[in-house]
Amino acid sequence: MPASDPDRGSRKRRIEREFGVPFPGEIRDEAEWTRTGLKSLPAGRIDWTALFGRNAPVVLDLGCGNGRFLIGSAVWRPDRNHLGVDILPLVIRYATRRANQRGLNNIRFAVSGGHELLAGHVAPASVSEIHCYHPQPYYEASEISKRLITPEFLLLVHRCLEPGGEFFLQTDNPGYWRYMREVVPVFFEFEERSRTWPDAPKGRTRREILALRRGLPVFRGHGRARRDLTPEQALARAAELPLPVFNADRALQALDDLERSDS
Repeated sequence: MPASDPDRGSRKRRIEREFGVPFPGEIRDEAEWTRTGLKSLPAGRIDWTALFGRNAPVVLDLGCGNGRFLIGSAVWRPDRNHLGVDILPLVIRYATRRANQRGLNNIRFAVSGGHELLAGHVAPASVSEIHCYHPQPYYEASEISKRLITPEFLLLVHRCLEPGGEFFLQTDNPGYWRYMREVVPVFFEFEERSRTWPDAPKGRTRREILALRRGLPVFRGHGRARRDLTPEQALARAAELPLPVFNADRALQALDDLERSDS
């Protein structure tokens, strides 16, 4: 809630908590609720100005889950437009409800895969930030092809970011992180982060909160798209890189189940 809200001091703050950690923003009176869910993504490339009714930097969250990170960003960065997508309709319903209750106008949610969003709906050099927290590693050998972080996907991220745009990654899966460290720096000036993000010391996402409470390591990094890499060079480099065929470590599956429960 922006500090300029004139009613803030005259009413009781309604703060939602998740595992004891406050969920960003305050629940407003029902008359102030908004509509942040999209029944479907617009056909073709998204016109950001038309979607949000204004021209502002765009932040994407791919695999946004229940929206904890993106809602927090929308609350504290009202000068940016936000779009979150996830392949699970249930978590998008949770995210949409929470954003609606906070009266946010600068955020939208839709059911979609991250790869599908970038490939079919995002114009080149049109977004300022792309976030991807805890992408599903998939444990079965038959499902390896579903892993999101691939050279082709990184090529799309590089293409969609505007000059100086940033890419944020996070996982608690050691195998996935080793792979990310190998391929991401090809397209981005990548920096690893040893501590939690400064805006969320207890975790930016539901998954991170759970991992930290269990003493599990969480791997984080971010980087700006390399400007010295032409589209042709990026395409050639992507073709040379390995696919994500790492061992995902089934020990983390129990955390997956807990994360999905009561989002």
